[in-house]
Amino acid sequence: MAIENVKAFLREHGLEERIHEFDSSSATVALAAEALGTQSARIAKTLSFANGDACILIVAAGDAKIDNRKFKDLFGRKASMLPPDEVLRLTGHAVGGVCPFALPEGTAQVYTDISLQRFETVYPAAGSSNSAVELSCEELFSLSGGCGWIDVCKGWQEETT
Repeated sequence: MAIENVKAFLREHGLEERIHEFDSSSATVALAAEALGTQSARIAKTLSFANGDACILIVAAGDAKIDNRKFKDLFGRKASMLPPDEVLRLTGHAVGGVCPFALPEGTAQVYTDISLQRFETVYPAAGSSNSAVELSCEELFSLSGGCGWIDVCKGWQEETT
C-alpha cells in the first residue's frame, strides 16, 4: 500500500507525525483543502507527465495550471499527462494520492514549481486519496530529490497570500 511506503519514508526522516489521514476523500485540490481547513492554493498537487519510459512529476500549487508553452520550452516536449494506470505503474501511487517522494527508483524526475514558494508550508498527498502531509517548501524539495525549482505554471500570480 502506497501510504505505508510514505509513512516508512517519512519515519526515516522523523516526519511521520505530520501525516494527516481523513475519513473522507482528499483526492482533489478542493477536497484536500476542505479536509485540511486551508486554502486550495496550499495544496501541493503532483502532476504526472510522459517522459519516454519514465515520467516527469511537477509539484505545483493547487491554484496553478500548467502553461503548455513554458513546459515545452523547458522540457522540449508537449505536456502530455499520463493515464491513471501509467501513473500507478511509474509512481506506485494512484491518481488522487500521488506523492512526490517514496517513489520507485529511476521512474520519475521530480520538479517543484515556484507557485509553491509563496507559502511557509504546503500539503502534498501522502500516498492515498485520503491523506496529506504538511511540509515546508524546502522539506518538500529535499524529500522529493527535486531536480530543480521551475516556472511552468500560470494562473496563480494574481493571488497574493
